This record gives sequence, C-alpha cells and structure tokens, in this order.
Amino acid sequence: MKCISKSGRAASLAIALLVFTSLVAAKTTAATVNVDAGADRHPIDPRIYGVAAASEAQLRELNVPLNRWGGNTSSRYNWQLDCDNRGADWFFQSIESSKGPLVPGAAADSFISATRAGGATPMMTIPMLDWVAKLGPDRDQKLWSFSRAKYGDQQRYDQWNEDSGNGLKPDGKTPVTGNNPSDANVPNSVELQRGWLKHLTKQWGPAKVGNEHYYLLDNETSLWNSTHRDVHPQPPTMDEIRDKMVAYATMIKTADPHALVVGPEEWGWPAYFYSSADAAWRGKNNYRQDSPDRTAHSGQDYLPFLLAELKRAGESKHKRLIDVLTVHYYPQGGEYGNDTSPAMQQRRNRSTRSLWDPNYKDETWINDRVHLISRLKDWAAAYPGTLTGITEYNWGAEDHMNGATAQADVLGIFGREGLDLAARWTTPAAKCPSFLAIKLYRNYDGHRSVFGDQSVRASVEQPDRLAAFAAVRKSDHALTVMVINKVQEQTEVSLALANFAAGASAQLWQLSGNSIDHKPSTAIVNGMATLTVLGPSITLVVVPAK
Repeated sequence: MKCISKSGRAASLAIALLVFTSLVAAKTTAATVNVDAGADRHPIDPRIYGVAAASEAQLRELNVPLNRWGGNTSSRYNWQLDCDNRGADWFFQSIESSKGPLVPGAAADSFISATRAGGATPMMTIPMLDWVAKLGPDRDQKLWSFSRAKYGDQQRYDQWNEDSGNGLKPDGKTPVTGNNPSDANVPNSVELQRGWLKHLTKQWGPAKVGNEHYYLLDNETSLWNSTHRDVHPQPPTMDEIRDKMVAYATMIKTADPHALVVGPEEWGWPAYFYSSADAAWRGKNNYRQDSPDRTAHSGQDYLPFLLAELKRAGESKHKRLIDVLTVHYYPQGGEYGNDTSPAMQQRRNRSTRSLWDPNYKDETWINDRVHLISRLKDWAAAYPGTLTGITEYNWGAEDHMNGATAQADVLGIFGREGLDLAARWTTPAAKCPSFLAIKLYRNYDGHRSVFGDQSVRASVEQPDRLAAFAAVRKSDHALTVMVINKVQEQTEVSLALANFAAGASAQLWQLSGNSIDHKPSTAIVNGMATLTVLGPSITLVVVPAK
C-alpha cells in the first residue's frame, strides 16, 4: 500500500471533509411547522395506540392500552378443548392452543393474564362460525380437514404430514368439495360461547369501570368462504352475518351487560360495501354494481346496513348491541411488506393519506377516495354513541425507518382525526424502528411519559415529505410536537408556536435507527424554535409551559 505523508493526509482529509460538508449542505432542506395550541382542540383517545399478540414485556415497554386476541385462528377457537384451527393459513389443521393437560380456556386466560400484567386491556374475539376446532384422543394429536387418503391428491401438503392437504386439487385452482367439517371440527353455537363468557366473567370479573371487557364479533367474516372454506364454502350473505351478529351480541350483553361489543371486523375496502355473497357474484360478472344481495336490501352499503340492523334489533331488545364500529385496513400497493426501494418508500409515505385526505385517490386497484376515518365516523353517526376503530392495520417495513415513519404518521393521524381505538397487527419486535415509533408516543423516556392527550393544530406544507402532529398534555400542560421526516434529506425545521406560553427551551427525543436518543434541548425565542431532523427520522419536541 502506498504511504502518504502527514501533510498529504491532512490535505486529503480536508478535501474529503469539504466534499462531505458540501454534499450534506446540498441535501439539507428546510421546512416550517406551524402549531396553534388554540385551534382544532379535541381529546386524543389513548386506545388508538393498541397492538395485537403482544407479550407482557412488550406491553410494559410500550405502555399501550389495548392488546387484541384475534386473527384467523380466533374464528375457530374452542375454549372447551383449548384448541383452534389454522384454516387456509396452515392446511386447515386443528392444533392445541396451549401445551399440557386440558384446561378449558387456558390459552385465552394466559393471554388475558399477561395482558393485564403488562398494564393493558385485552380485546377477545368471540367465534361466530358454525364450527370450531377439535383434537384427537390425545391433546397433541392434530386433525385436518383435507386428508389425501380421503379426498384425493392435492396441490400441496404439510411438509411434516403428507396426508394433510391444502384443499386444492393438483391444478392449484379447483377446490376440493364435499369434505366433512367434522373431520377436524365440532359444531359451534351461541350456547357454547355463552359458556365461555360465563367462564371469563367468573375468572376475571364482570365488566365495569376499571375492568373493561371488549368482545369482537369474529374476524373478517367476508373471507370465511376462503380462509375457512372447509367449514363454510359458501360466501355468507348480508342476512346471515346480520343474524349471527344480533344473536351473539345479544348473548354477550346478557352475559356481561357492561362489556363493549366490537364489530364487524371486516377485512378491507370491498367488504365495507358488499357482502361476501355479492363479492363472489361481482367477481364472476365483471364487477357490476347491481349485485343481487345488495339489490335485495334496497342498495344499501354493507356496513351501514349491519349497523342499522343492529340498532333496530337492539332497540327492540332494549339493549345496545354494538359499541364500536370497526374495520381492518391494509394499504394495497405493496406497502404491507418489506420492500424499501425508493419508489416503495415514496408510495408508503403518501399512502397514509387514504386514512384522512378526502381529495386523495388511492393509487391501487381501490382507485377511489377512501378517507377512511371520516367515512367510519359518518356511518357511526347513524347510531348515536357508536365509537369507531381500526382493529387491524400495518404499513410494513418494520425493520426500516421508512416503516417507522409510516407507523408514526398513522398514529398521529388517528389522534388528529379523532379515531376512538385501534390495534396494530401485530406488535413489532422490540428495539426495531417501528416498535420504537410506537414507544415514542407512549414511553419515550422510559418513565412512561406520553405524547399529549389534547390534539391541537399542526400545519405543514408537504405532509408526504415531513408530517407533524401536536397535542397538549394535561398532566403538566406541556405541548408535544411529533415531527416526522419521511425523506432521506436532513431537514432544518422552523417550529412556530401560537397560543401557547412556552418555557425557555424544549426537550428533543429523536428516533433515526434502533434507539430513541435524547438530544440537546433547543431554545425557544419569541415562540420560535429551530431543530435539525435527520433523514429519515421521528423527533418528539416537548415544550414545557411557561
């Protein structure tokens, strides 16, 4: 290797430093965040920070209020046998939910216990499918719905069980039909689930203030004929789901009168407007609008129809049958994945607009203006007192800052737009950027300090590049501002504060990788502060009251 003199090295370092400084300067942009603590003020419900399938340790670190027991397996959880069926996710196999001797409801009780120990409230899914899982004579003996020996050759098999098929014939398209649901399942009923509610209220006490219970009406019923086609091969109609929701909600409100009933937990955009039966018909008829099920119900959109029917049935029974109108929502352009190419990062940055922007036309096959939260609130208004929630969502790229900025953006949008509760699917791994993005809202300093609980106006010029959310914290009257730099460029941010008497300086907490770093404070002069945010990064500004 050729040696270089000290003076030569110094000159080289100086040149390199000059080039680096020039590059950084060229890539540094400027932005202004205007915060008005007197405008658009309304409460932020802490339940929007919920997660799913979190451990006690994750819940403690995140300091989040809700933990959801849900997903496809929950539709066939058999509390009496403590087992579930994995449906199309894993060869329609019934598998024990917890190891060891049979203890009815053990897996669910363990989840509730860990959730409560972690400081959160569990949200439990109540199966409404006509069948739930069963096991063989020994608890560890799995059963499956599509036996090769019984139903013939199929496309794929469990790599550890050559008899357990995926229910599709060798062409990979034609479903196996005529299978016996009792191969791996037993009948479900309102009475079976009533028994579970009695068990839960005995084990954990009835619902009351300080002991809230949330019961979800199954999971993505419009996909039963796909995810659970071994027991429900026909797409359900509007009337079928209405009747089931009324029956199970009535049972829940009778068994645990102060519990909150949550539903209908539909999977995505088409299922907000069309029943599963209509979706199947439209798929075969060039997506015509005049679908039979909808036409038979005066052309009503599916979710408003269900809500109206639950209202009507509840009034006749003198009970409120549903408390929270909920859906699932995943961006449909590949954002829910691990793609972090420049084009996908940009798409992920702007796709959160579907949650709030009435002028944003979704760029995927949806091809419509979603503005999901205001749409849900409009529907819920037809049944006064009904809350709104998004109980499954995910913007992907959990291990990348682009996923973290999207996660922070989503939580900020939930608070600003007035959503009542949410549960992310699922909980990111501890210490990854998306996990820390949630923590930045709920436990940024490790002492359970949180983002403010009274949303106020925060204005930015280009929210697809730099987004901001602001709130006042009741506990100490501090103003908290979340600044989300979605792009690669470092950004100089001018923070302008109105209608807030600020202290002399603000604390800064910044996430730009795998840690939340406490940065040096920034001075506040005449209601103005300047801060440098890395690209990409999430910076929480905590402004004390004067």
